Amino acid sequence: MSSPRSLALDAGASVGTSSVVPGFLASVSVADVLAWVSIAGFVAALVFSWQQRSDLARHVGSGSWVLFGLFWLTMVPYYYTDAQSPIQTVLSLVALPLCAYTGYLLYNGRLSLLTLTKAVAIMGMIYLPVETIPFVRQWLIETTAAQAHFGMELLGYSPGINEGANGYQSRFDFDPDETVTGRTTYIVLACTGIGSMAIFGGLIASVKAPLKRKVTAFALAVGVIWFLNFLRNVFIAIASPYGWFQYDSLIYITTTFMGAPENRTSFLVAHNFIAQSLSIVALVGITYLVIKILPEILGPLEEALFVITGNEYDLYDALADLDGTPVSEEAVNPGDD
Repeated sequence: MSSPRSLALDAGASVGTSSVVPGFLASVSVADVLAWVSIAGFVAALVFSWQQRSDLARHVGSGSWVLFGLFWLTMVPYYYTDAQSPIQTVLSLVALPLCAYTGYLLYNGRLSLLTLTKAVAIMGMIYLPVETIPFVRQWLIETTAAQAHFGMELLGYSPGINEGANGYQSRFDFDPDETVTGRTTYIVLACTGIGSMAIFGGLIASVKAPLKRKVTAFALAVGVIWFLNFLRNVFIAIASPYGWFQYDSLIYITTTFMGAPENRTSFLVAHNFIAQSLSIVALVGITYLVIKILPEILGPLEEALFVITGNEYDLYDALADLDGTPVSEEAVNPGDD
């Protein structure tokens, strides 16, 4: 589950470190409650299914999907006003009807959706504890900041690190008098890539397949995500202060349509337009690589496609047609772990 809060937040050096972290992070919020309750509901539905109590599993699972959609709806104001991310705003808006439709299908007897439910439940169990356990969150954020700083040093930049608005050693201490925009960035939890890792962890753990292939697929996914995330953090951290995208046409877009200050343009273009768009491409590519090792995850992906399009798909055959590689009988009828 990508919480998909901001990947790398920027701060205006001229006015100190200005946070765009949403206010609901300051205390327990409706969004936090909805996230935990929906994930707990998913887990309960899976337990009822394991106990052969299908009706109860359907009812609890369908209600949890609706709550999960409401969670994403509560994220819209943050993505629209604070993060100023068109992609995440749209995805959060469409999440509610898609989640509600998933709940409707499950309630009406499409029990195959319980595999997708299991995947999302595991995603939540990976992500939410990391987000809510302070020392784990701090370690991930500060380690990611140190790694990004090392990457910048390899390119000839060494700004140092100081305390960001989140209270961690996560802000790149560029001298505003030596940069174009006078701004800098700091690392937040989403910069660690834990959201994307949780997505693949949930998908991989939700299917039945030999443990060796599942571990191999997970290691591949995590490794690629870490590397691409490292490159993205370095790119944004340098592009923002040095104004790589301070062009008149881009400034016009960000100031007129997004209400952003002019000197924030390079951050918004690097982070919200380039990095987030490439992240979608990267997720598709990583999914393809994981499928080559663990084609069993095509099952929950087929269910997701059915929810989105209303059509049944046979991704096993589609994969074979795409690259000429037949899918093994083991993948179609997998055994236990």
